[in-house]
Amino acid sequence: MRRTMRLASLVLIAFARLASQAHADPDALWKIISTQCLPNEHEYGKPDPCAMVDLDGGETHGFVVMKDRDGATQYLVMPTAKITGIEDPLVLAPGAANYFADAWKARHYAEEKAGHKLPPDTMSLAINSPHGRSQNQLHIHIDCLLPAVRTAIERNLAAIGDKWAPFPEPLAGHPYRAIRVASLDSANPFTLLADGVPGAREAMGNQTLAVVGIDGDKPGFVILDGQFDAAAKDFASSEELQDHSCALAHQ
Repeated sequence: MRRTMRLASLVLIAFARLASQAHADPDALWKIISTQCLPNEHEYGKPDPCAMVDLDGGETHGFVVMKDRDGATQYLVMPTAKITGIEDPLVLAPGAANYFADAWKARHYAEEKAGHKLPPDTMSLAINSPHGRSQNQLHIHIDCLLPAVRTAIERNLAAIGDKWAPFPEPLAGHPYRAIRVASLDSANPFTLLADGVPGAREAMGNQTLAVVGIDGDKPGFVILDGQFDAAAKDFASSEELQDHSCALAHQ
């Protein structure tokens, strides 16, 4: 019994150290992926401390899923290749992996933590700009949507079309653009942004992207793009649209 309790304590201490490192070291997530998740998957078939390592496309196009230290239901999807973030040219390279599609399919990890399946319009994906993040490894946040943001999207859904246009009202106090797509498998948000918003390709590092599911008769996705504005203290962090307490899971 004491040995079991001691082992549990050591695991908690190790996790706390990982969390502390991730907060202090901008390369901590990459180190966890490259020195722990990948070696453990290759050697033992266990991806710890990640929840999953997917190498179907090789390490160049592979990804991991890892529980974030914040929130009960938040997970991260990250490439197994070294890709810094939304500003990295590799996200727009020919044949680039569609990490948003991978992240959406991995939302079941968040649902398992919530204890039940969640409607698509309660779930979201977010990637922050370099101005609004602490880590230099691309990571997409999977978690519940803020109830107020869900309501705003429902209220304005009819106004969102298949071309980028300003969202009719601020979200979390900041302006966003929006576009509607039927599938993430055929629409990579990085490419849609770079090709559809003037100047975005040349300044991807000033952008943030969020993806929200659409429920109902015409399912699909709303993709949101925000832009860094130093004067307005907008750090292009679409994670602000997520609710790490996942209130919608309890409604």
